[in-house]
Amino acid sequence: MRLSKDLGLTLCFLFLLALVAARLGGDGEETVFVGPFRVVDGDTLAVGSQRLRLIGIDAPELAQACRHKDGQEWACGEAARASLARLIAGGALECRGFSTDRYHRLLVGCFSNGQNIGALMVREGLALATGAITFRREQASAQAARAGIWVGEFEHPREWRSRMGLMNAEEDKEGLWHSMRNFLSLNWL
Repeated sequence: MRLSKDLGLTLCFLFLLALVAARLGGDGEETVFVGPFRVVDGDTLAVGSQRLRLIGIDAPELAQACRHKDGQEWACGEAARASLARLIAGGALECRGFSTDRYHRLLVGCFSNGQNIGALMVREGLALATGAITFRREQASAQAARAGIWVGEFEHPREWRSRMGLMNAEEDKEGLWHSMRNFLSLNWL
């Protein structure tokens, strides 16, 4: 009896979450872009005047440097940008999204030849997974292979932006709201 009661409460809770997700995720209709794309940095593309932010990842900033095991610096932000440019150059890229981030960039999932570009960036070790679930397998693979930023030491891009004064407390709170909203929208499924 207790098990069925717990199951019933769990199902009610999940249904409530789905309703909240539907309400919060309703920014509008899904927008589809097919290019041509321009690479802004390791997690941002542009098509015309519209900026598109790859959902579920955070790449090093363009000016950000990382360190090899021997302490030698390397331009990991530039490497992330170059990697994204290489990944989108090969095939027919399609990006889809319907919600925006705090900088009014459309949050998108981009696919080329059936592969998620964000997942490829994380697998190459040139971006971090931002969600509790999304791209965690790819990140573990990159860590184990000591690929990209995992070859030595690096500062999380979010911490780097904060240290460089590129984020303020208002933006940080807004970022948390957007993160919760994106998680509840179930776009990562």
